[in-house]
Amino acid sequence: MDSINLGLPVIRRGYCEGRTGQVHYRRCRVEASRARTRPLVLLHQSPLSSTQFERVMPALAANGFDVVAPDMPGFGMSDAAPEGADLELFASVIPAALGVLGCTRADIVGHHTGAVLGAVFAAEQPQAVNRLVLNGFPLLSQAEREHFATFYFGPKEPKPDGSHLLVAWENRLRSTPGWTDIALMHRYTVEALHRGGTNWKAFPLVIDADLHEVLQRLRVPTLMFTNTGEDLYDSTRRAQAMRPDFFAYAELTGGSHDIVDEQPDAWVRVVTDFLSN
Repeated sequence: MDSINLGLPVIRRGYCEGRTGQVHYRRCRVEASRARTRPLVLLHQSPLSSTQFERVMPALAANGFDVVAPDMPGFGMSDAAPEGADLELFASVIPAALGVLGCTRADIVGHHTGAVLGAVFAAEQPQAVNRLVLNGFPLLSQAEREHFATFYFGPKEPKPDGSHLLVAWENRLRSTPGWTDIALMHRYTVEALHRGGTNWKAFPLVIDADLHEVLQRLRVPTLMFTNTGEDLYDSTRRAQAMRPDFFAYAELTGGSHDIVDEQPDAWVRVVTDFLSN
């Protein structure tokens, strides 16, 4: 959607320095009301990039947020993290994003891998987080770990007949149960191939992490947010049930793990309602 034609704020792009090198980001805000905006960092899923939030950033900005969505290290157009990087190093894009916003504290919204990075950062540095939204949180059972471990987002060795492209396509379809938008499937398959050498490396860390321990350490207001059609619906509800008196909960009906693109207006409404409380 063209935010210029809609009269909504325009998304700008830039680079900042982080612990892993250059961090590429998208930013959207209402320039005229800059002094009254609330800083917000958006963290994308694997194996994508900040493009995941292009449909919602202008609406968030129109609702009073100064929004920055960084590409995680090795994703999109950000420099890759070194070999052996842990989740804390992947999450180092968050303080880099705070530097872009010119603040030391912000709201954080993370989706899937981004939700894990947001939780890891908030558990370590609660003084830097106002409110936290964990959209699709992978608090996985052993059976779910084994299932997700079968997905391979890594490099596809080029084949003369182009069959490696079909492998990438079939993997995207298999890993997105309930998909309905074939153009979106094409867009995200191409994007995954773009940085296929590095944009899968956070995923195994998420699968293997002790996320129970991370969630127990959270002390900032937190929303567990999911939708009934996504593959992390059960695990997000399981995460909320760990601390039902502390974690707020919201869900949308239907969709897949591409809910940000599928139901952008409803997604923005849930996020802004929680962050504005």
